[in-house]
Amino acid sequence: MVKKAPRRTAQRILEAALELFNRFGEPNVSTTLVAAELGISPGNLYYHYPAKEELINRLYERYDEELSELLHASQGVHDVEDAWFFMHSLFELIWRHRFLYRDLNDLLSKNRHLETQFQRVLQNKAQAIRTLLAGLVRAGHLQIDSREVEALSQSMVVVLTYWLSYEYVRNPRQALEPEHAQHALLRGAHHTLHLLAPYLAPPQRRHLLTLGDAYAGGETATPA
Repeated sequence: MVKKAPRRTAQRILEAALELFNRFGEPNVSTTLVAAELGISPGNLYYHYPAKEELINRLYERYDEELSELLHASQGVHDVEDAWFFMHSLFELIWRHRFLYRDLNDLLSKNRHLETQFQRVLQNKAQAIRTLLAGLVRAGHLQIDSREVEALSQSMVVVLTYWLSYEYVRNPRQALEPEHAQHALLRGAHHTLHLLAPYLAPPQRRHLLTLGDAYAGGETATPA
């Protein structure tokens, strides 16, 4: 039986840092704590990542690579079911890198690289949502004045970006714990997509509300 090669130390450091940052928040986790979690010396960690900022930037790069690939999927959205799957996938990705969103303002104030890169992230999210809206329009499921598209896409990006912060404020002790992930993500996907409701054709609007009832624990509006 062929043994699997051990994971490289640099990769193990990234995985441990991501887990700790997600659990406790990046400001509350030192590189010394990451090294202790792995049972390696701080010097060994510094060999791979000489500064905490480099560790954070590498984690961001991994997130950005996954995000860029996922946003392309907006081109395949043709109905509410597709939009639901796309939005939930985005929330799952955000959850896996939730420390970025949990501590976003703090991170941007300290890290010039993230400050500039996250502006691009917001632009890319908005473009993907505009693509999603265009696909629904072409399929005859969405009726919206072209002058409203920009405002709607930006509103959806705001909810998508700050939903986990809202969940944290609602329940600071438990909201960002793994056992609460699924409910938080489903609520986020539902509330983001609910912004489409006024523009959806009646059958698709009813389907959106049904999806919300089924997946978000019934925390949806009553159909008009």
